[in-house]
Amino acid sequence: MPAVLLSPPAWAVYAAESLPGQPPAAPRLPLAFEPFLFLLPAHQGLQAHGQPMLAFYLEDPAAGRTVAQFFVVPGPDPAQPSLARSPGQASFGGVQLAPGLPVAALHPLLDAAEAALRRRGQQQLEVRSYAFCYDPAGAATEAEALRQRGYEVVLAEQNYHLPTARDYIAHLRPNERRALRKCHQAGLILEQEPPLTLPWAYDFLEACRRERQQAPLSLSLERLQALVRAFPRQHLLLSVREPGGDWAAMAVAIQVSSRALYTFYVASARRLRKLSPALLLYEGLHDFARATGADLLDLGTSTLPGTRQPNVPLLNFKRRLGGVAGLRLTWQKRL
Repeated sequence: MPAVLLSPPAWAVYAAESLPGQPPAAPRLPLAFEPFLFLLPAHQGLQAHGQPMLAFYLEDPAAGRTVAQFFVVPGPDPAQPSLARSPGQASFGGVQLAPGLPVAALHPLLDAAEAALRRRGQQQLEVRSYAFCYDPAGAATEAEALRQRGYEVVLAEQNYHLPTARDYIAHLRPNERRALRKCHQAGLILEQEPPLTLPWAYDFLEACRRERQQAPLSLSLERLQALVRAFPRQHLLLSVREPGGDWAAMAVAIQVSSRALYTFYVASARRLRKLSPALLLYEGLHDFARATGADLLDLGTSTLPGTRQPNVPLLNFKRRLGGVAGLRLTWQKRL
């Protein structure tokens, strides 16, 4: 049952709960910011954790706008039923807020969320925030509010991105620039694949990971297809093909917002490692992001699956691409 909690001096918190498998309630007032794709109610509803979703919206009644939002899932992991998470199942969650919102404004929102979780018997809350490159001021405001409330950073990940205003080739390291030139000389070509090729692209991605003894993809084919069907314009399938037509590399990228394209899955055939077709793939992703008006291509974090340890070779590769380093923080608090 939705509830409205008034908070001095001028904020109101609108809190709502949705049933498992259902999207959270939409905000009552229009958003004062562009929401990230992962923080849309429709996307939240596709996350397969089997738990209810709690939505919290900070409203500015005088302006008639929603100025912050926060989605939390109680106990999405059966192995840790008393640990609530934001997100329940996505690349990131956290509090997204309007430009210029002060730190103090987030406390009523977080008060409401923490109180609701305590009533449900939750003992801890984990918040995996968006990378600072998505909204530096907003991420800093959220971080300070969490720090003031006693949250502790349990994971600080290096997150790299490529600014689209910079020339891609000019910022490659010399060895990578030579390797990219060889890709072009070998006749490798970029191609935007239609969504109907997704099952074959998924098999290619999985095969590349197996031959490199990497962890399986984080989503099943069925889950990925559901996301692409729900948000077809936000998902890009880009490949590098050999002159004969075989795939050399593949990427699934996600338009997280109008200013950020996120490299979700990237893989290349091991047999072509001397050519490094991923360099051509990233050139195509960079050009696509720039052509669509995005400010950055998010290369993501490089943490080994199932651990909190950095994948050093992958970090080094992103540096050689000319990636700009930033932070993505995961916070925890005992409630």
